[in-house]
Amino acid sequence: MSITLTFHGAAGCVTGSCVEVETPGVRLLIDCGMFQGPKTLKALNYGDFPFDPKTVDAVLLTHAHLDHAGLLPKLVKAGFTGPIHATAATRDLCGVMLPDAGGIQETEVRHLNRRNLRRGLPQVEPIYTARDGERTIRQFSKVKLGVPVEIAPGVRAIYWEAGHILGATSIELRVDTEDGETSFLFSGDIGQGGRDYAADPEGPAGVDHLILESTYGNRDRLNLAPPERRAVLAQELRDAHAAGGPVLIPTFAVERAQEIIADLVALMESGEVPEADIFLDSPLAIEATEVFQQRGYNRTTGLNPFDRLRAGGRLNFLRKPAESDRIERLRGWHIILAGSGMCDAGRVRGHLKRLLWRREVTVLLSGYQAVGTLGRILEEGASRVSIQGDEVQVRARIRALDIYSGHADAGGLVAWAKAREPVAGAVFLCHGEPEALEGLNARLVAAGFDGASIRIPDLDSAYGVSGAAVGEDPAQSPRRAARLAPGAAVKADWHNARVALNMTLNAALANAPTDAAREELLARLADVLSRQGEPPPESDPGLDTRAEAG
Repeated sequence: MSITLTFHGAAGCVTGSCVEVETPGVRLLIDCGMFQGPKTLKALNYGDFPFDPKTVDAVLLTHAHLDHAGLLPKLVKAGFTGPIHATAATRDLCGVMLPDAGGIQETEVRHLNRRNLRRGLPQVEPIYTARDGERTIRQFSKVKLGVPVEIAPGVRAIYWEAGHILGATSIELRVDTEDGETSFLFSGDIGQGGRDYAADPEGPAGVDHLILESTYGNRDRLNLAPPERRAVLAQELRDAHAAGGPVLIPTFAVERAQEIIADLVALMESGEVPEADIFLDSPLAIEATEVFQQRGYNRTTGLNPFDRLRAGGRLNFLRKPAESDRIERLRGWHIILAGSGMCDAGRVRGHLKRLLWRREVTVLLSGYQAVGTLGRILEEGASRVSIQGDEVQVRARIRALDIYSGHADAGGLVAWAKAREPVAGAVFLCHGEPEALEGLNARLVAAGFDGASIRIPDLDSAYGVSGAAVGEDPAQSPRRAARLAPGAAVKADWHNARVALNMTLNAALANAPTDAAREELLARLADVLSRQGEPPPESDPGLDTRAEAG
């Protein structure tokens, strides 16, 4: 009996995690995540699923981050009626995050539809609504770490601590076949270990197939103990204070916001940094903070490090947009945490728009920035950016802290994979950009894994598995058209290029010496655009028709 694995997301990129597991008797999804990054990639969120949601029997969810759970309400809306198996903490966080994601979509679609009406363009619908998110939570089924769960006849799952965020797990899946049991281990997102905010990652030894995330597969990061981590943050804050403040921290609402606030409070209590008002400007992060205070017990340390988040009265929750708007009047030293962490949505865009041009401001990026996001563009040193249609010059200090990531680095991933040996069959590398995937591939081979057993799936690629044997499943491929061109998931797309061109044109017009020069520039550009679609001259020496035919 063959089992088929199909990688519907996080294949060749970091987001959209979703693996379909199909046996003759059951169809499962491991995660059902949202794509983030360039608009070309995010457009996949609006299209049909590459499978029929009505035929999915169950979802096994690793954790609550939107790139793993964000399309669950769309799945339910499209007819999925089965259970969603997850830990209690993951269920509670999804109970906050999924309705919030639906509400954000409703708000953004309302704004977009108003613009479309003015432009004579068609109206659009949100992927799902806040109510869809609320309905989805009813289908959650709670699991406990280490306790086998009967998913379907002959199919069992065991959830293991992943050490990534609150409630995050790796999932061991065991399937009975005519030739015996076949086992899979889906890593989910693996933490580095040694953190006071999350337990150390665990997992079984001896599986047939390992599906391994690769976010930092080609990078070794500083793996700092809590005191050293806080010392690095303290130095950044002292430098920001010397620059005149304020500090803006684009933050991920779940885990990152709570960790940074806990460190800020500890540093201010110890006198290592000047005291400041801390503003948490994210309704989602505020609700998630309450979940962390209730469920944030760390099994490794025996403590809940989030107990004192509101100690000293320094932390202010900004729940309403009007409260967010009021802090525009503040000057001097204060700290704002606002979503989203990659700067591509949420209230942080308004803060960036009003703060980026000020030299005394520090923008502190605190996590992974996907290709095509505003966070990645800032991290790479852009001097001008476009935010909500307006150009903004970047004069603020842009700093990136790589000490808070919930992902293990390359060394941590290899060590975790080695602890799972022996792996009888294949190692599938996913959830990484191409350089990270290839880097982790090379490191695993150097660590003793058989290079011939390592697979790097493309989007929607399928593999037939029989025991420890693996092969590409030719029966799967023809029924699915390619949703993206190869490499498109990790490249800045034409939307990014259009914004860059607009800014380049505006700068050229501003720097032109005379109005006549500006008119000449516009005329040349108009001439180029007017000739789009015309066939090239037959005598064009630059045209090689042989290359076209080849």
